[in-house]
Amino acid sequence: MLLFFTKRPISIDFSGGIDVLVELSSVCILNASGRIVREVKIASGPKAFAAFLVGLGLPLPLIGVEAGPLS
Repeated sequence: MLLFFTKRPISIDFSGGIDVLVELSSVCILNASGRIVREVKIASGPKAFAAFLVGLGLPLPLIGVEAGPLS
């Protein structure tokens, strides 16, 4: 279990990362031990991201987004 400190400590069992590209974006979901739970390419856009993340059914209090011109 990862522990991050904001105004109050939160426990993170799953986290995600998104690499945003023009047409398709890569999404990777990790468990607390760093193992890949899900790795997919999805259409780039807010509706596709929302549908994917809601469809996972996992609590994701932390999602990292690539820092680039498209993100």
